Amino acid sequence: MAWHLQGTIFGQAMRLVSGNKFFRYPDEIDPSLWKKAIQSDTPDETPEQSGVVAADSEKGMDREAQTILVLVTLTDPIFPSQNPQNWPMSLRHTIIAQMCLLNFSVYIASSMYTPGEADFMKNFNVSEVVATLGLSLFTFGYGCGAMLWAPLSEMPKLGRSGIYFWTLLFFIIFQLAVGFAPNAPVFFVFRWVTGFLGSPCLSNGGGTVNDMYTPLMVPYLTCIWSSAGVCGPVFGPIIGGYVAPAMEWRWTIWVFTWLNCLVLILLFFLSPETSAANILYNRAKRLRKATGDSRLKSQSELDAEHHTTKDTWILLSRAFILTFTEPIIFLMNLYAGLLYGLLFLWFESLPIVFGGIYGFSIGSQGLVFLGIFIFAVFSMFSYLLWIKVKLVKKITSGNFKPEMVLPPMFVGSFALPICMFWFGWSSRSSIHWIMPVIGSGFFSIGVVTLFNSLFTYLGLTFTAYAGSVFAGATLFRACFGASFPLFARALFNKLGIAPGNSLLGGLAILFIPVPYLFYFYGERIRGWSKRAS
Repeated sequence: MAWHLQGTIFGQAMRLVSGNKFFRYPDEIDPSLWKKAIQSDTPDETPEQSGVVAADSEKGMDREAQTILVLVTLTDPIFPSQNPQNWPMSLRHTIIAQMCLLNFSVYIASSMYTPGEADFMKNFNVSEVVATLGLSLFTFGYGCGAMLWAPLSEMPKLGRSGIYFWTLLFFIIFQLAVGFAPNAPVFFVFRWVTGFLGSPCLSNGGGTVNDMYTPLMVPYLTCIWSSAGVCGPVFGPIIGGYVAPAMEWRWTIWVFTWLNCLVLILLFFLSPETSAANILYNRAKRLRKATGDSRLKSQSELDAEHHTTKDTWILLSRAFILTFTEPIIFLMNLYAGLLYGLLFLWFESLPIVFGGIYGFSIGSQGLVFLGIFIFAVFSMFSYLLWIKVKLVKKITSGNFKPEMVLPPMFVGSFALPICMFWFGWSSRSSIHWIMPVIGSGFFSIGVVTLFNSLFTYLGLTFTAYAGSVFAGATLFRACFGASFPLFARALFNKLGIAPGNSLLGGLAILFIPVPYLFYFYGERIRGWSKRAS
């Protein structure tokens, strides 16, 4: 437990306040441990020749010392916290549970506001389209933020846990400006700012999964983590549907702010650093302090020795570079973004159907999202079962290719048009409301199978840059998801529910061949990349 807390924000704060007397590392308790790792018979070796500490394994020294501060591959009994993939399973699952809760609590902020739009319009005397900007700007904000926070989290000097904590802290603080906004412009500005600050959970979460789990486990955990993000927008209207009419729209802001305060406390005490590069960087700093030998450096420091200011800017813009120069990333993200835009567009038809056609109250309109949630749970467990029965065998066969994670997309590509046609043509007063609710459930099948397969595919293909890759995916989804709802009401008011959903269903049909193209030609497209594994 002690070495677990060392890497948390709480542990680091206690070390700082106490002058490193609390939560000390093994090498600080017993400085002689370093003597077991340092090769004493090569004192004249130059940094260029060694760069790192070497050790003679034949003398019974720790095997890991052969690559000390360079590779995180073996379990070190002296430094058990060095390799996150060797942490106890219970600890890793605890961290992932926090990432899921963080993903849920931030994502719920996007949609919980929407049931209060009518009250917002009345309060600030704005139109329906203008009120929709509260959703669109938040969505666009987390797309922009992901492009910054993801590359920063991959910098060894920063790591991931600090970015999660500090961005969430300011996300909460700036909710005060959102909730107490005196006018619409102030509200919209800070909705974008809070979206920007809330984005690390969406972009960096996939990187955290890859930090701690082997490729055999990554598909399971990626599915669970991303499904938590799906549940956020689903439960937002359910909770907001009862809060907004009873307490006005501002209380929809306070509810998810309190939830995020709880998550912040958990992160403070229970979320250690998972970036191996950051762990090794800090270990190298302690080693230099203990020995006075400035030659002892981590691999990331060696790599950065000749970096220029230009290289730093390239690193910070890595998410943009990967997104727009890697064909497989660009094509996958474009596909996901277009689908995401269609889904957000379709989402706007739900209150028109259940409020206008079936006469549901705002609270009851939120409850129809439970159908989407039930189908999401069913889809998630079905997807996990497919991983266990089919995918694991392929991974362990020795002939695994990343394209083997894509077959569930075949199901999802058909589920989306089924959802839209079913929902659109069953939404009429002569048909019971349960029919469009069932039709809306196919939305979950499509989202779970499509986006989980896509995330897993990109994560396995670009493991070393998972955070930046997921950031690009977040940007595409955010851009389409933010813009499409702005003309949704005009579309459905002009065409009607059935023809409008038929148009969306027809567009979804056009996307059906895309997963098959990636499945059969993905390896060739990956071959065009210099960074794909």
